[in-house]
Amino acid sequence: MELPLGQMDFETVGTVSRLLKAAVVNPLVNYLPAGWLRGLLRFTRSELAAANWADPGGWRSMVISYNGQCRQWADKLLVAGGTIPMALRNRRRLAGAVLARLIDESAADPVQVLCIGAGPGIIITDAMLQARRTAEATLLDLNDDAHQFAGDLARRHGLAERVRFITGDARDIDKLTDCRPDIVKMIGICEYLSDQQIHQIVAVLAAVMPAGAVLVANSLSKAHGTDRFFRRVFGLNMIHRSPAQLQELMAGGGFGDFLSIGEPLGVYHVVVGRKRP
Repeated sequence: MELPLGQMDFETVGTVSRLLKAAVVNPLVNYLPAGWLRGLLRFTRSELAAANWADPGGWRSMVISYNGQCRQWADKLLVAGGTIPMALRNRRRLAGAVLARLIDESAADPVQVLCIGAGPGIIITDAMLQARRTAEATLLDLNDDAHQFAGDLARRHGLAERVRFITGDARDIDKLTDCRPDIVKMIGICEYLSDQQIHQIVAVLAAVMPAGAVLVANSLSKAHGTDRFFRRVFGLNMIHRSPAQLQELMAGGGFGDFLSIGEPLGVYHVVVGRKRP
């Protein structure tokens, strides 16, 4: 798969800024007392912090990071200059482009896309708008509020008739829908799942996906340098895996022919695997 990576509007960090973060900013936020930092974020009415305290890593915090437009000064610092939010926006651009290319390369008509842990539906909406061919998407999430946001987004872009929603656990996908997806999107979920949970989900997906169907997920590295901050202050207990480790989990469910594409900050890699015959 060839993508015009050089033409994408990725966010990057200059050498001086990268060194300043590594030497000063990251140690401060990682090791200052967590109570102080949480108090400061409450005092400044941080919407990003409040969203994560209510639902760590949930869809509302994702929307805030994706939009990049904040009213509170603390959020402006966190979202505009934080490595994780910048990498999240890069991941959105990269995953949207990958999915759009896979839709265009599929022989199915229309292309059936299943989104696991779909959240706000922003990436699949991006992909469907970019793709030249028609795709229909099934969005699965545990949170009905996420479906409401995603449905409004689809309507605004004229995609409502091609999107449907399911509430439930991904491990029950064979009971929740009769969809046999050509593409499955698992962006933004694996970092919150154990190896066993990923094994279970991949096994169920393999049973409903035809040979040659594509699974798209992402790995997460510690290159962002602020894992201690997110764990202590936001309650985000993310699991870091290399692309190779994620591929190994996918291979256990019958996927192969892997492709891994990283965003410029090195925090996320989009990993593509095909269902083996």
